[in-house]
Amino acid sequence: MILAVTGGKGGVGKSTLAFELGAAMDAVVVDADLGMADLPTGPGPDLHDVLAGRADAVEAVREDGPVRLLPCGRSLSGARAADVRRLGDSLRAVERAYGDVVVDCPAGMKADAGVPLAVADACVIVASPRPYALADAVRTRELARELDAGLVAVAVNRAVEDPPEAVFEEVLGAPAVTVPADPRMARTVETGRPVCRIAPSSRAGQAISSLARAVQRCTQV
Repeated sequence: MILAVTGGKGGVGKSTLAFELGAAMDAVVVDADLGMADLPTGPGPDLHDVLAGRADAVEAVREDGPVRLLPCGRSLSGARAADVRRLGDSLRAVERAYGDVVVDCPAGMKADAGVPLAVADACVIVASPRPYALADAVRTRELARELDAGLVAVAVNRAVEDPPEAVFEEVLGAPAVTVPADPRMARTVETGRPVCRIAPSSRAGQAISSLARAVQRCTQV
């Protein structure tokens, strides 16, 4: 399965949740934000190289961290050389080699956000608990529908109070999972220590596990 983690706004914790879901689902996480990558990188080929035809997607997967990761480069020249038409074949190659793939999509409604959705089997929308976030989530769901990436769950992220889960579920037609604010989540990507593994019984760790189960239930139907 190829799962896209997407959202209408930047800064809602989409990359962190993609990383956490990768850990919870034992999946490969692919950073597909070609212009503003957030997930860790390092020496070796990355997604820019893969999409430019300079590297093989499977060989570019890093297995030395807590989560298997296909990172993306940070350079403008790398982004310009990347041919997004190669993304579908690259993601499917990783899926064949490893199984489940979680794709951290670009934020917003630009064309580059739609490319991973067009390849994905399903998607998770990450939304802020603030009232305006519902409208953004609806627009993202409509884009996903147009591209045949079924919405399987909504993550209401960084909640400090109980958000209206029922409203998200009713309007978006998918299970909503509240992920409470947790300072460890803010450091997940930087430290490479997913909360779902280091603190599985915490409220945030349990929420990530619930989100992973919601994804797996929907995709097994």
